[in-house]
Amino acid sequence: MTKYTKDQEYLFIIDKIMDNEEFKKIGNIKHHNTNRLNHSLKVSYYSYKIAKKLKLDYKDVAVGGLLHDFYTEKISDCDKVKDKIKLFSTEHPKEAVNNSLEYFSLTDKEINIIETHMFPIDYKIPKYAESWLVSIVDKILSFGEVSSKLSYKLTYVFNLYLLFLFNVIK
Repeated sequence: MTKYTKDQEYLFIIDKIMDNEEFKKIGNIKHHNTNRLNHSLKVSYYSYKIAKKLKLDYKDVAVGGLLHDFYTEKISDCDKVKDKIKLFSTEHPKEAVNNSLEYFSLTDKEINIIETHMFPIDYKIPKYAESWLVSIVDKILSFGEVSSKLSYKLTYVFNLYLLFLFNVIK
């Protein structure tokens, strides 16, 4: 995904995060058929573009979307299925918020975006339209990433859905 590299406004918003050495480490962690950094960039950038079209707070969306998976533990590091499910559903959003606050100052909206991105799998309900947006984009992209292992047809369908979503918002 190189589109974001040409968007100077977006790059300016995420600049401090992308320069952070701790944050860059998520690029070494596998996430579906990519890595956690590439996944987070996609969630952030697509959410940012949609938020701009909807006249939402696109800066908070870009930051929250980028930091939503800023946690270091790997699901494969968990021994028990119960621990894997807990990390996947409820623990990693908390760790992502804690890690983010350790390195960056965040708005309440950015914190809510990060901590509620697993809704409805997690019980925390998003408070803001921006939080809902990142959560939905994350689900769509994650499903597309997982489905690409299964079949290019499923990925194609989800890419069409994203294109449809972008065109409807225009």
